[in-house]
This record gives sequence, structure tokens and C-alpha cells, in this order.
Amino acid sequence: MLISYGAVLVAGIMPVVCAGIAKSGFKGYDNSDPRAWLASQTGYRARANAAQANCFEAFPFFAVGIILALLTGVDPATVDALAMFFIAARVAYVVFYVTDKPKLRTMAWSAAYITVVALFALAMLNLQID
Repeated sequence: MLISYGAVLVAGIMPVVCAGIAKSGFKGYDNSDPRAWLASQTGYRARANAAQANCFEAFPFFAVGIILALLTGVDPATVDALAMFFIAARVAYVVFYVTDKPKLRTMAWSAAYITVVALFALAMLNLQID
């Protein structure tokens, strides 16, 4: 069960990592108005910023999926395995986004999304059995 908790932490940190990728190594970064600066970027910086936004969007769905699965008594080893798969898929998603590989990015996004749906489905199945 500790793995799934750690996965939630990693998922929560991922947007910050993406922001760091978008901002790193650029001499003209303006921290007084970072959103406007990021909005004006192109190339990998713009893609890293978009990945940041998507990581923020994916986080609540994943975190709630983990919580519901554990609260409804889904086997913790199963939850841990799904959590690790989600993190692997999301890391791949960020890599594919930043390196401009849209088909692979979509596949990684889909894998992560289906993983969260599986967490919810397992939670619902556990509720129906009890």
C-alpha cells in the first residue's frame, strides 16, 4: 500500500518537474510574470508547459481512484501495481510530449487513463460484492 501512496506523491510532483523543464536554462525567463512568459514559448518549452497543465488535470482523477480503491478494500498489491503502471505511463507521456511524439504521447495518455478507470471499476466491484 505504501507504493500507491508514493505514486500519488510522485503524480503531485510531476507538474513541477514539467514546469522546470519548460523554464530551465533560459536566460530571459521572467519570474515576475511566469504565466505570460510560458504562454509565449514555442517548441519543447511550450510542450513541457502543456504537459504541466495535463499533469495537474490528471492528478485528482488518479488520487481519488487510489483512495476509493483502497477504501473499498481492493487488494493493496493490485492498487500498487496499477499505481506504478500509471506513473510509468505518465512519465512516458511527459517524455513523448516534450520530445514531440504525438502518437506515442496519446498511447501513454490512454494507458494512464484506462488505469485510473480500472481503479474506479475495481472499487465499484468491491462495493457490489459486500
